[in-house]
Amino acid sequence: MTKLSVNVNKVALLRNSRTIHMPSVQQAAQVCIDAGCHGITVHPRPDERHITEQDVYDLSGMVTDVEYNIEGNPFPRFMDIVRKVKPTQATLVPDDPNAFTSDHGWDLKDPANIERLKPVVADLKDQGIRVSLFMDPDPESIEGAREVGADRIELYTEPYAQAYKSGQVGPAFKAYADAAQKARDLDLGINAGHDLNLDNLGEFITIPGILEVSIGHALISDALFMGLENAVKAYLEILAKS
Repeated sequence: MTKLSVNVNKVALLRNSRTIHMPSVQQAAQVCIDAGCHGITVHPRPDERHITEQDVYDLSGMVTDVEYNIEGNPFPRFMDIVRKVKPTQATLVPDDPNAFTSDHGWDLKDPANIERLKPVVADLKDQGIRVSLFMDPDPESIEGAREVGADRIELYTEPYAQAYKSGQVGPAFKAYADAAQKARDLDLGINAGHDLNLDNLGEFITIPGILEVSIGHALISDALFMGLENAVKAYLEILAKS
């Protein structure tokens, strides 16, 4: 079964819109865990627009029975946080600090990115942290993920989601299937995330070898109408078929 890691950034975004400390990110994470999710994901950004550094620490004290995944660009402050927390997995994302949201994966055809990531990945793995790299469905670039020593890749799935919405998913699906096959050939684990939702998730996970999906915006949006527990269970029901 493909595992579900729930990204709780949007809970923090709502909390940060006021100064009364609600909704609680920790409470939301606990509801997700009690509903059966396999992991909790956070993506702290330098401006703390949603998840704060303190949130990362607070969650680390309670996310003990499921996996803890911290995403972000490996700038020095991010690395300091990850070293302190020692999550199950660090997902490295090449997003600009001012980016609205993550919108592309690592270009590992660029030697400069290879050289930047090699020591970072080695540092994290020395601390027993599994390392995943956020990647576009580009088989040539995925070869670089093995070169830098990553354990997994996370396929950036917004292009798939857009193609699915337009009713022209075939070519995009093939691109992701080919990328996943390349990762399997290189003995890389495969995660996926970004704009996966209750409509498009079922087809995507027919791609063999998807170990984990990280879902935040869509799941929290569904929770407004379904309730958070029910939303998590709805996603788990789809994943149970994988």
